Amino acid sequence: MNLVIVESPAKAKTIKKYLGPSFEVVASYGHVRDLVPKEGAVDPDHGFAMKYQIIERNEKHVQSIAKKLKECDALYLATDPDREGEAISWHLYELLKGRRQLGDKPVHRVVFNEITKRAVQDAIANPRQISYDLVNAQQARRALDYLVGFNLSPLLWKKIRRGLSAGRVQSPALRLICEREAEIEAFVQREYWTIEADTAKDERTFIARLTTFGGEKVEQFTITDETRATEVKTALESAACGKLRVEQVERKQRKRQPAPPFITSTLQQEAARKLGFTAQRTMRVAQQLYEGVDVGSGAVGLITYMRTDSVNLAQEAIAEIRAYVIERYSEADLPDAPRLFKTKAKNAQEAHEAIRPTSIRREPAAVKAHLTVEQFRLYELIWKRTLACQMAHALINQVAVDLSAGAGNMLRATGSMVVDPGFMRVYLEGRDDAKGADDDEDRMLPEMKVGELVDLLAIRPEQHFTEPPPRYSEATLVKALEEFGIGRPSTYASIISTLQDREYVILDKKRFVPTDVGRVVNRFLTDYFTSYVDYDFTARLEDDLDAVSRGEGEWVPLLERFWRPFKDLVDHTQEHVKRSDVTQERIEETCPKCGGQLAIRLGRNGRFIGCTHYPDCDYTRDLDPNKAEREAPEVVEGRSCPLCGSALEIKRGRYGKFIGCSAYPTCKHIEPLDKPEDTGVTCPKCNKGTLQKKKSRRGKEFYSCSTYPKCDYALWDEPLAEPCPSCGWPVLTLKITKTQGAAKICPQKECGYRAPVEDQEAER
Repeated sequence: MNLVIVESPAKAKTIKKYLGPSFEVVASYGHVRDLVPKEGAVDPDHGFAMKYQIIERNEKHVQSIAKKLKECDALYLATDPDREGEAISWHLYELLKGRRQLGDKPVHRVVFNEITKRAVQDAIANPRQISYDLVNAQQARRALDYLVGFNLSPLLWKKIRRGLSAGRVQSPALRLICEREAEIEAFVQREYWTIEADTAKDERTFIARLTTFGGEKVEQFTITDETRATEVKTALESAACGKLRVEQVERKQRKRQPAPPFITSTLQQEAARKLGFTAQRTMRVAQQLYEGVDVGSGAVGLITYMRTDSVNLAQEAIAEIRAYVIERYSEADLPDAPRLFKTKAKNAQEAHEAIRPTSIRREPAAVKAHLTVEQFRLYELIWKRTLACQMAHALINQVAVDLSAGAGNMLRATGSMVVDPGFMRVYLEGRDDAKGADDDEDRMLPEMKVGELVDLLAIRPEQHFTEPPPRYSEATLVKALEEFGIGRPSTYASIISTLQDREYVILDKKRFVPTDVGRVVNRFLTDYFTSYVDYDFTARLEDDLDAVSRGEGEWVPLLERFWRPFKDLVDHTQEHVKRSDVTQERIEETCPKCGGQLAIRLGRNGRFIGCTHYPDCDYTRDLDPNKAEREAPEVVEGRSCPLCGSALEIKRGRYGKFIGCSAYPTCKHIEPLDKPEDTGVTCPKCNKGTLQKKKSRRGKEFYSCSTYPKCDYALWDEPLAEPCPSCGWPVLTLKITKTQGAAKICPQKECGYRAPVEDQEAER
């Protein structure tokens, strides 16, 4: 018997069906060890020795692995084929060896890019040893993140406020968002006008735009006000006399090539554009598709490994796609030779493949019934992109016509038509912040010849205003992180979620906006730790880590080069920088009350303008002069305060909108804006209130007592009005997971009662 270790039960279930009865497959449930969560876990004075401890929740899984290992002849470590997966295998190996549970059993490392029968069996037949280059690169990354976090975070507590933290890659990402916001705030809007003509030939209308007036080229700011626009319009109408003359016709055919297959970053970007998925949601669903889904004939991995920066496709995959294109479409839809793409990312892991379906013949429609809605949508996206990347290019005819309205006045009309859609019949890549039509595609112009006259129907001056650069969306932020070399594809989702969890940024209309705390933290790091939030520095550090993973660099010297200057800077900042230097940003304005200097300061409810002579002078005002008017509370019609009878208002607090009494602070009655759903289950702690379904500020559902804050009892899972058969606690909870199904569980941790629930009862 041989024992195979993977990360998750879903992956174990899929792999088990591809191996014979001589293999036992179990899950480690992710990492089994991590650094001890306290200072000193990484010791720079002794070669950066790292102190690990077992993750408490996974102790039972390690014990289960050790028990099964006694009955097995060999151990196969089959965790994911990246640094993280290599580190999980190494940690498990070190743990079992340290506990003397390995004995003399052989240990093999096996990796596969897809969970299919062929890939799994080939990997088992061709094992290798643990790659210590990959392990050391992961250890170095973990040590760097630990050293930055455990040294910068206490500094933020002292210089700004308690509870803040800083990260090695999150800080440059925060800088990106803050700098974009500064650009938007500094932006000065400018007015400009364009002149468009509505024209017609053979009863077909089209639009032409003024490009030359009076013999001079018309630029964006040539016409900047309505008076001048009207003058130009009048002059053109007078010169044209109702007709425009065709001066030149340009025709050309353009080829449009398909986008390469997905890598991690492009999958996250496209899923954000087309599906509205966050990067974290995309990776979670992709993990499910990779680990395996039961499609009727048992669990099967639907896509290849989703953490990759290579655009390569396996030769057998290309052959299968080309055969499918001929069968489904025609030979004309296939390029003469297989399409090969060049990886743009530096230090790409070329041993991996791009993200693709494990079989192109497994059409989305055929597996839809077995997938959740989000699984189907993401699988369909990956399937279409992969198929399109091996199809023929699209052919587009483009036409540009120059028309004159008197001497020295020229207008241009453009149009195009898709002659052969090629790959576009399957898939077309999305665009970020698209302003208009896609290169005028499908806007056809009537046939025109040089010297012809066409009818001028009207001339329209159009007013425009320049716009600031757009805030980052999930897609554009991932793209920027990739371009600057901040982090690696596998870390983009965690970078974004960390910034939100720390409340350094918020999402407003699917765009990232820095919070007041985020701005102050960014200014502190940018002013005092400039090089460590520098984009080039961060990218070089990532390159150095990649070099370690390839065996081209040593991890301890890398940490030495980083640590000494960093620690000196932390110590210097702690000693010489005052809290007021960080939390106050002086402005060119004096206090109207005492004549002192005014500054932008950070308070409990955000940034405001206040006097630097505080507490001697208490002058303050809102940073935004229109804030009070814009955020004036809205009166709740037809309701009054149940405590004092005053009007109720919709107010905004640090956690969003709520209903409160207009007589505050005399009366402190508040209630949620959306009334929570009552389960009718009596609170087991106070026996007075009932458990209500609510949402946390992160959007996660939970259940808490209706008498809160008098009673703080809360649960994450749905409560059931049934006493625990084991300990007698008045309620049980219903917990539903994909791997273990539905179960009734006692919420008292020390009890441990768990009983499976039939499908019909769970549905009810």
